[in-house]
Amino acid sequence: MTAAPYVPDSRSLPKLRGAATVCHGCDLWRTATQTVFGSGTRTADVMFVGEQPGDQEDQQGEPFVGPAGRMLDKGLEEAGIDRGRVYVTNAVKHFKWQPRGKRRIHQKPNWTELAACRPWLDAELAAVKPRVLVCLGATAAQGLLGRQFRVTKQRGEPVDSPLAEIVLATIHPSAILRSDDREREYAGFVADLRKVAALL
Repeated sequence: MTAAPYVPDSRSLPKLRGAATVCHGCDLWRTATQTVFGSGTRTADVMFVGEQPGDQEDQQGEPFVGPAGRMLDKGLEEAGIDRGRVYVTNAVKHFKWQPRGKRRIHQKPNWTELAACRPWLDAELAAVKPRVLVCLGATAAQGLLGRQFRVTKQRGEPVDSPLAEIVLATIHPSAILRSDDREREYAGFVADLRKVAALL
């Protein structure tokens, strides 16, 4: 299973986004409302990669528009990073979920799904060519930097990677929302974002 046959040679973000709407590179499209491709300018200095779209992203077709997206926006503003200079996307482009009553509960994508969707992420990186790449959360970080990567130990520290000039990871904004100590987690998140701002 791979998205590779669906990815055009073009490095135009609108063409990539259009092609992604019909991607059946793994089975997640069957239960998702739509593909949720990345969003932002092609000249973005920094690219943020999360795990996958959530419930609201799946319905609206845009990444980071739900509660975690609002947390990211708040953190970017506090760290002094212009949202207009940012590209946001996810390692997986379809919402993976299971029903619980009337709610759709997020399910972590597996390695097969991450690998199947990787060609889209590679195409986005080739199109945007960000100076700084930030992995949000363990799934994105391990998918891009290897299974041994630990966000808890290596967050905020630049790592050697061919993916961008500067590559680092931090927690996913949704982890702040799930935390018992939101203030502490949010402060750590903003501190990591300030490191990104300094690099820009």
